[in-house]
Amino acid sequence: MSSRGWGLLRGRQKTASIFRSEVMSLVQLYIPSDVARYAVSQLGEIGLVQFRDLNSEVSAFQRSFVSDVRRFDEIERKLRYLHGQLERSGVDVYEFLDDGFVGSSRGPRDIDDMEERISAHDDRVQRLTAAYKNLQLKRLELLENKYVLEEVSSLFSEMSGRQATGGPRGGRASVATGATGGLDAAPLLARVDTSSRRSIGSLDAVRGHDAEIDIEVGDVGRDINVGFIAGVIPRERIATLERVLWRSLRGNMFLNYVDIEDPISDPKQEEPVYKSAFIVFAHGASLRDRATKIAESLGATLYQVDSSAERRQEDLIDTMSRLDDLQQILENNAAARVNELTGVSEQINTWFAVVRKEKAIYHTLNLFNYDANRNCLIAEGWCATNDIPAIQSALHLATEDAGSNVPTVLQELRTTKEPPTFIRTNKFTDGFQNIVDAYGVPKAGEVNPGLFTCITFPFLFALMFGDLGHGALMTLGAALLCVYEQRLAWLAKSESLRMFYSGRYIVLLMGLFSMFTGLLYNDLFSRAMPLFRSGWAWPADRGGEGVTVEATRLGGVYPIGIDPAWHHASNSLLFTNSYKMKMSIVLGVVHMTLGICLQVPNALHFRKRINIIHVFVPQVIFLFSIFGYLVFAILFKWSTDWYARDAAGELTHISPPSLLNMLIYMFLSPGHVSESERMFRGQAALQTVLLLLALACVPWMLLVKPLILRREHQKIVSEGYGRISSHVRASSDGEGLGAAVIVAEQEEMEEDDFDFADLMINQSIHTIEFCLNSISNTASYLRLWALSLAHAQLSEVLWTMTFMPTLKMSGSLQPAAIVCGFAVWFVLTVGILIGMEGLSAFLHALRLHWVEFNNKFYDGTGVKFEPFSFRAVLDEAEEQQ
Repeated sequence: MSSRGWGLLRGRQKTASIFRSEVMSLVQLYIPSDVARYAVSQLGEIGLVQFRDLNSEVSAFQRSFVSDVRRFDEIERKLRYLHGQLERSGVDVYEFLDDGFVGSSRGPRDIDDMEERISAHDDRVQRLTAAYKNLQLKRLELLENKYVLEEVSSLFSEMSGRQATGGPRGGRASVATGATGGLDAAPLLARVDTSSRRSIGSLDAVRGHDAEIDIEVGDVGRDINVGFIAGVIPRERIATLERVLWRSLRGNMFLNYVDIEDPISDPKQEEPVYKSAFIVFAHGASLRDRATKIAESLGATLYQVDSSAERRQEDLIDTMSRLDDLQQILENNAAARVNELTGVSEQINTWFAVVRKEKAIYHTLNLFNYDANRNCLIAEGWCATNDIPAIQSALHLATEDAGSNVPTVLQELRTTKEPPTFIRTNKFTDGFQNIVDAYGVPKAGEVNPGLFTCITFPFLFALMFGDLGHGALMTLGAALLCVYEQRLAWLAKSESLRMFYSGRYIVLLMGLFSMFTGLLYNDLFSRAMPLFRSGWAWPADRGGEGVTVEATRLGGVYPIGIDPAWHHASNSLLFTNSYKMKMSIVLGVVHMTLGICLQVPNALHFRKRINIIHVFVPQVIFLFSIFGYLVFAILFKWSTDWYARDAAGELTHISPPSLLNMLIYMFLSPGHVSESERMFRGQAALQTVLLLLALACVPWMLLVKPLILRREHQKIVSEGYGRISSHVRASSDGEGLGAAVIVAEQEEMEEDDFDFADLMINQSIHTIEFCLNSISNTASYLRLWALSLAHAQLSEVLWTMTFMPTLKMSGSLQPAAIVCGFAVWFVLTVGILIGMEGLSAFLHALRLHWVEFNNKFYDGTGVKFEPFSFRAVLDEAEEQQ
């Protein structure tokens, strides 16, 4: 933009409109220190100012309010901890906000009280949680000890029982031996499975192969120096423990273990763990120490078990008693935690909102400069010019809330900086504006394509999706979203459904336009709609199968859309192909012409009239000389009765010409039109003139504008003028903020680097691009014809192959077949024709707007206006959760 362009713009447009972005003002605020927090809070509530960072050279850790930001970061951390405890404990969070506290102006005392309450809740919950975890660890220890005691007692009882009944002495586990009877010939791991208990190794191997071990209850291993270790280990590691012990101790061990049926809750694990209780017998202290280290390295927990049966029984009874007492304590602790968290759940959403608002306030205050002499903060930001009164009102309320007598001074600055783009939208236009912004944000003051997209986008979609039935289903679904939008607002929180909810009005218009084009195409789920009297009549005797008959023309024209008689004709595809293809070309040229014409308001707005005369005019002439003439030929061909006869019965016209051949030979054979292709007198001369005009526009677009700009630049340089802009700032005469005056600071701008070669290269690229795109973009609109044809044919195939056969059936199964056929047809229609085909048509309509329409006039290099708003802060925090 020129140095004066935006300054001139500020003095003109004041009315809000979606046609252009809002007129923006750069404002400067002088905020007293004791009012600053209240002022930013009020501005955050209304969300109308986008602040600039005046401390960009200062790191985030050196700014004035970094300690306050850290304070609220710590409070937010405590709230996240409490929220996590609420989820773990299954306590429901109240969807409640105290509007009186969240929306009002909060003083420092209110914030301190809130912080004190949050800290108190956090301390109590942490103490209860820590105590609960300690109790759980103690319970885990007692529970595992109980399983170990039971396993050891059970093993010793079993061994004693075998000895009393004359079984193998010492409870020896059977180990297969070789011919020599030696242990080395045994398999690597010999097992003895007794119900759920499994044994590995041999007690013979513990002492020696020929030794005899007498096991007496309460006196195991006392005389032969055989000891044991016992504990629990995760079930998936028991096999590893077996093999490592066997190889490490070289078979001089006896391992017995049993799987614990119930999973054990371990506070250190998120899910319950299945474990096994084991006991290992080994000879000598060194082997037992080695087994202990191996077991502990694999995550086993070992427990001391007395060898005396009486002592083991006493320990087991004591452990069971302590478990019961501990369970009661755990239940009391859990009840206390739930009561504490219930009180938190009623206020946590309110606290979250307040803390996030306060943190955003201090983040914003870090963008301001501090003036020590005036004891105030200086802020700069962009806002809509129309919103300045609302901002002043908010600042006045902030001064009253702070109880200060010194007002905040707002001064509008004059600047040459390009402002951000702010386009006011509502829930209807917001979806269409998002389509435009996805391509590029409009530059400040530039014509906004969103206004035209509200109509052209659903219309182009409907041309490809035209069917009255499919459009009605789409309209019904979108209408439900629009009517019950408050109840269905939760859809906006779903990542997969958010797009459909936010674009509900787009879908609604797409459905309505599809119903309109479906009426013109005379398609209702691929069926014809004889709403009016047809202009054709079929003979009563149509002959047999395979016989071709011709319909008789009755005279007159079908009032709306395509005559339903074409749906039953064998040449209907040829007719609809020709009709829709020509319609696509006509509408495509109209759409591109609209895009070119929008260059005019852009040029007038930015005071660049050279773009009207030397860009817009030659582009229009070039387009109309070729494709405007093609549109004229299409309309002329449609409006002419090529089979009309005179009084003598002779044809008044030759056969209809091929427009494609006509356009090709317009370039290959200029000035010559064959008799078979001629439509009217003087056609050859007209085509020659149009071709010459199109050729003349190429150097016009290529050379004239760069040469004029070069001449103007040379004139400015020869006269010695420089480009100066004024940047007006508010200052003070030292007597107080109320005596602010305006001081104009002249800022000498750097001289523009005018490079004629770069300008010529840029203009050459634009000229070549426009000439080539005029052809390719026109051909691109043929997608309207292709997708419309594909949609109609696919709809016909679904109807013919899924539902129609059931209507021709007979017998008692026909009702059931009709129901099943209709269900299959409806599911495929919704899933394929409305879902997949609708998405395809949507993407193609999007491409036609982004490429074929926007590139004719739209720059899209603006920066979106993002004001400081508490709503945006809370929405962003909610999405991150």
